[in-house]
Formats: sequence, structure tokens, C-alpha cells
Amino acid sequence: MLPSSPELNGWRVRLATLAAAAAGSDGAHDASHLERVWRSAQALLVHHPEADALVVLAACYLHDLVNLPKDHPERTQASRRSARLARTELARLGFPPERIDAVAHAIEAHSFSAAIPPATLEAKIVQDADRLDALGAVGLARMFHVSGQLGRPLAHPSDPLAANRPLDDGAWTLDHIAVKLARLPGMMQLEAGRALAETRLAALLTFRSAFEDEWLGTAP
Repeated sequence: MLPSSPELNGWRVRLATLAAAAAGSDGAHDASHLERVWRSAQALLVHHPEADALVVLAACYLHDLVNLPKDHPERTQASRRSARLARTELARLGFPPERIDAVAHAIEAHSFSAAIPPATLEAKIVQDADRLDALGAVGLARMFHVSGQLGRPLAHPSDPLAANRPLDDGAWTLDHIAVKLARLPGMMQLEAGRALAETRLAALLTFRSAFEDEWLGTAP
């Protein structure tokens, strides 16, 4: 992790307070998610000390200021809306004005659905850190939480791993691992992010196999 500094610590408290006040009831995008994204970003910053840690910090805490449900028709606009609101709030808080553009870009580019390429190192770090939280044990819990909110069944009754049918994560929750999550390591921007993602994906694939055995009654 990064060594602490008075500037980072001071802004972390203020930004966490701002983000908590804006948070809704979505347990997959709550204050704990923001803390985890910042922790992952710190792990990546260790490999990239040239990056502006304050920009990364602000984007980590403010990237979900506007959080629209996965099935919302304007879901792809959520990160842009978050960036616009972050600009206003950061200016109000007296955040260094010369860094606000960089924070806004990192927020816009973090989103999978927005498909905005990250153009800065800071944006790459934030995107990787956010995607890491979709993998591993916590990512698995978040996946089922979101699917429960959307009313999706756990898995196809007779073919949970889609051996003889098209994958459809809009219909079956478990399909989301193969449709999206398994792709994330290859989409990571940074080598350190890719290594962490591969480790977390392995846990998901192990779970997926065990799920099939229990779902179909082939487990011992």
C-alpha cells in the first residue's frame, strides 16, 4: 500500500463523507465498494509511483456518485453524470482545480458500459481497480446481489454452464461469469491489474464448476 500522507488522508475523509451522503441502497455499489476500489487502486499505485495519487483517490470515491440500475435505459450515461456531479462537488470543496479534469476523465472512463477508453495512467488505475471488485469472492457476492435485485434466476435448470445452449446473462445469473467476468483479466489496462484479476477469476471458475456439480446432483 501507499505510504499515508496528510493530504491524501485529509481528502479521503472528505471524499468518503461526500460519497456516503450520495449513496443509495444498492449493496453492490455502497461505501464499502468505494473503500475496496481505493484499496485496489493503492495496490496498483505501488507499481506506478509516477501517477497522481490524489486524482486516483478522488475518482475512486466519486465514480459512483450517480448509480443507475443495470437495467436502466440510461445506464451507459451513469459515469458521465457522475463526472459532471464530481466536477461541481470538487470545486465546492476546494479541490485543486488543475486536477479536476483528470478526476472527471477517470470517472467517465471507469465504466464498462460507457466504453470510454482511459487516456491517462490515473484513469487506467481507477478502471482496473473498479473491475477487480467484480472478481473474486466479493465480486461473486455482488453478482448475485445485483441479479437478485433484477429478479433473475440463479442458473439454467438443466444446463447451468451453457454446454448446449447460447449464454444469456440477461436470463441466467451464473452465465454472467462467462459472458463478462471471465473477459475482465484480458481487458485490464495494467500488468499488475491483470495479474490480480487472473487470480480472482480463478476463484470464480472454481466456484462455477462446483456450482454445476451441486446444481445437477453430481457432487459427492
